Parts: sequence; C-alpha cells; structure tokens
Amino acid sequence: MRPRTCPAGDLFGRRHPIEIEPLPMKPVKEVWIDGAFVPWDDANVHILTQTLHYGMGVFEGIRCYETVRGSAIFRFREHMDRLYRSAHIVRIDPNIPQEELSGAIPDLIGRNSLSSCYIRPIIYLGLGEQGLAYHNAPVQTAAAVWEWGAYMGDEGVKDGIRVKVSSFTHHPVNSTMLKSKTCGNYVVSMMARMEALQDGYDEALMLDPGGMVAQGPGENVFIVRNGILKTPSLAGVLEGITRDSVMRLAEAEGLEVREEPFARDDLYIADEAFFVGTAVEVTPIREVDNRTIGSGRPGPVTQRLQEAFFRVVRGEDGVYDHWLTPV
Repeated sequence: MRPRTCPAGDLFGRRHPIEIEPLPMKPVKEVWIDGAFVPWDDANVHILTQTLHYGMGVFEGIRCYETVRGSAIFRFREHMDRLYRSAHIVRIDPNIPQEELSGAIPDLIGRNSLSSCYIRPIIYLGLGEQGLAYHNAPVQTAAAVWEWGAYMGDEGVKDGIRVKVSSFTHHPVNSTMLKSKTCGNYVVSMMARMEALQDGYDEALMLDPGGMVAQGPGENVFIVRNGILKTPSLAGVLEGITRDSVMRLAEAEGLEVREEPFARDDLYIADEAFFVGTAVEVTPIREVDNRTIGSGRPGPVTQRLQEAFFRVVRGEDGVYDHWLTPV
C-alpha cells in the first residue's frame, strides 16, 4: 500500500503519517435481522428505507475479544443500555426488546465462528413512510459482526498518530442531542476524517462551537500535563464507554483525573495525548497540527493506561472480569 504524504513535504520537519492498512469488511455467514438469522448476501434493505435518506437511526460499536478464558464482549451491558437510551432520546420505539437483542448477539458471534470481532447493532426506520415526520415509520433492528483489527493499525497503537484540528466544528449540544449515538450525527465526523486523511494526517480532532477541544470523529480525547490526566466534560461529547473505562483504570493507577475544558494550545503543549474509543481502543497522539506532542513518542502515562486496558480486555486482570461477557 502506498503511504499518504504530507502535502508540503517535510520543509518544517514534519513527519509523514503512519501507513494505515485498510480494514476491509470480510463477509461472514449470517447477520441477525428482526429476530431471524439471515445469510450475509440476503441482508438487504429497500432503496426507500427512511434511515438511508434522513439518518434517523441509532447504533452501537462493540468489540468482542479473545481472552485467556475464551471469547468475551467488552462492557456489553453498558453498550446495549446506551443503544436503547439513544432510541429513547430520538423517540424511536424499538421493535425488539433489549433482552432479545442482547441474547441474539452472542449467538450470532458463535454462528459465525468468530473468536474476536466488531459488533454493530442498529435500530433503524424501514420502508413505509417518507418525509421528516417518522412517527408512523416501521422500526427494524439488526446486528452484524465481522473481523476487525486495530482501527489505526498496529503501528498507530504502538507509535502514535498524527492529528489535524478539523475545519469542521463538533455539534452544538442544542442542535444535535449528543447523548444519542444517532446515525446522522456522523456525517460531520466523516467529513472531518476525510479532510484529515486527504491533508496527509491519520485522524481529525474537532473543536466545540466555543473553540474548545471536543473529541475526534469517533473518539474521546485525553491529554496529560504535569502528571494530571484531563478530558473534556460530558456536557458536549458522547458518553464514551471506553472513556469511562480508561478513567476508572487511571484512578485505580493513582492518577489524578479531571473533566474540564481545554483549548487547542493546551493540547499543543501537553506532555502526552491519546484517543480512546471502541474502534481506536487506546491510541497515542504523537503530533497535532505539525506540532510534536511531548517527546513525539507514546508517554509513560499513555503506555500505562494502554497496557492496563489491554490486560482487561484480554481477561488478564480479574478485578474487571465483570466488564467481560463470555460468548
């Protein structure tokens, strides 16, 4: 694969972004739709499916890991609770009870013979009504699983990534309700990520409407300065489950954790910075807007938390076994 390059070369000492291998979706045998297991090739929707046109639907991203005691889903209950909270926020009445969907997903993993995978449940509006009013639209529920490696590549997880502050602003809290993981919310995230990639970076970082650091396109962000771990408050970002996990692990490690606003120049002069999320897991940030963060390598706090996180998801830390749901 040909790596992306910085548009102006290395005139100012800028390093090239890491070479991230694409993560193609490998077909599996079956998906789950409205209570039935369906062959992968038959998992289709109509062209006039309402969510396709207007983005009104809710979804989750969850990981199943291969642990020392077999496959297990990380913080499964919390993800499923958030999915159904998201539906409540946007006034979608799910057609499938949470318990039924939660029971189907482990079965789906087993039927596809996966030891580790990414899990995507979605509650969406199907064919039957068009227009911006959706109170009579048919609700459908589906779940899919597939093999998925490190979102930023193994090199990104190990060495860190280059990030660009995006020209796209994160959603205002009164414009799009940020506690719901709504399909349409991710349009601005996609534009931010594409802009960053096309400009030669590995990922974007979005500011909130007031100009303070918000989050990545699909990640929460942390900085470390003078030994203190900081992350933006939940007032203007999604309630990240990996974010919560890392904060708890940090407190268990004896680190001081603060939820408070910080500006982009606070990020520039941070000793360390990293992204967290289901897809990125714990990924160090080594550079922002062509400014080296700290030493330009993953720092000691980032490494401690990254190692602690991976011990947990591999089932090697019995204190957090309650975060793992066996498949």
